[in-house]
Amino acid sequence: MKVKSEAHSTRPPANDHQTPSRLVRSALDYRKSVETTSAETSPAAEGPQLSSYRWRICALLFFATTINYMDRQVLGVLAPDLQKIIGWNELQYSNIVTAFQAAYAIGLVSAGTIIDRVGTKAGYAMAISIWSLSAMAHSLVSTVFGFGAARFFLGLGEAGNFPAAIKTVAEWFPLKERSFATGIFNSGSNIGAIVAPIAVPWVTVRYGWRAAFLFTGIFNALWLVARLTTYRPPERSQQEEVAVRIPWRRRVLHKQTWAFLIGKFLTDPIWWFYLFWLAKFLNAQYGLTLTALGPPLVAIYVMADVGSIGGGWIASQFLKRGWTLNQARKGAMLLCACAVVPVIAAPLVGKLWVAVGLIGLAGAAHQGWSANIFTLASDMFPKRAVASVVGIGGFGGAVGGMLIAKFTGFVLQFTGSYIPMFVIAGSAYLFALAIIHFLAPKLEPAVVEQA
Repeated sequence: MKVKSEAHSTRPPANDHQTPSRLVRSALDYRKSVETTSAETSPAAEGPQLSSYRWRICALLFFATTINYMDRQVLGVLAPDLQKIIGWNELQYSNIVTAFQAAYAIGLVSAGTIIDRVGTKAGYAMAISIWSLSAMAHSLVSTVFGFGAARFFLGLGEAGNFPAAIKTVAEWFPLKERSFATGIFNSGSNIGAIVAPIAVPWVTVRYGWRAAFLFTGIFNALWLVARLTTYRPPERSQQEEVAVRIPWRRRVLHKQTWAFLIGKFLTDPIWWFYLFWLAKFLNAQYGLTLTALGPPLVAIYVMADVGSIGGGWIASQFLKRGWTLNQARKGAMLLCACAVVPVIAAPLVGKLWVAVGLIGLAGAAHQGWSANIFTLASDMFPKRAVASVVGIGGFGGAVGGMLIAKFTGFVLQFTGSYIPMFVIAGSAYLFALAIIHFLAPKLEPAVVEQA
């Protein structure tokens, strides 16, 4: 069995007799080589036409993520009204959310492996087809079980978005631009969350709540046509790696995988909490009705959108100033983790727009954090393994989302207080960053083995 690290035209030599310490030193030497030569060997260096094309690819990723979050956000916006129409309680609503999270967790593990094998073009098309049909299927149900089933299949399909998108960025973008490109496409999650509270009440008032689950179908179809007709995989020389199969079991043995997984496990649930309970919080705390929810939710997600792009941009600027990859990535994540802390006061301030400002700042910081933690996968693993590692980390985030959904349901059912949830939201990121730093103190690349 031969040992291989992230492949590149200047990759370090490997042989069967190297010790683990020598392999790590070799990988670290290779990382320095990649960082100093990436501008010369990246796709960007191969001409302006290619550089323009890869940003068009980034635009496709942005629109896919926008549609992804529009589809999942419809239920969160309608939740206060559907609770009265369908008659579910807080625990039953948490079960519906948990069904989505469970399927999302299962889907992330399998989606990453499938996308690594079939490629991003076919894998992405499969994912958006599944989640589009599942999103529209919500319009056909009228029971708690029916909503749970529809959410389950929606979770399975939507799980393919981020593994495919992160792998696409790793294939097309050089190291110094990956977090910025990730921040741009990830900002689509906030655009989706902005469009939903504007469009869903309008559609619901005029055509009923069932129509609200159908209106994104046209966007899904248009994106699928654009993807299939315009996207081409990068040439092998642009991917900068030798295509080797890296067994799943070997990926989970690396401490780098666990750094990424635990970071996602601790912080992804906070975003899920905002998506599924923010409208309910504003309704319970300030009496906002369906038609009044739009401006506060839009304000929060506009701030989050700025944070998504800004978080990736900050790390890229740190790299351009000569910071090491480790310093740039963790420096940006530390800024984001500190900016989240004030959200603890959100349920205590008593004024709507002060609470909106605190939650918006936390949302911006989360999205900046997200742009950088996603990029950790391509920082520490070869491109061949990126989608699978993102899937593993996403699995951790989805499991965390399941746990926080159940915990939130119990807390609200028996206490009615949102204070414990915002305390968790404000403290999770610093704790996660400490664990990431402990497991990957230098963001050293994982030394993976070929099957």
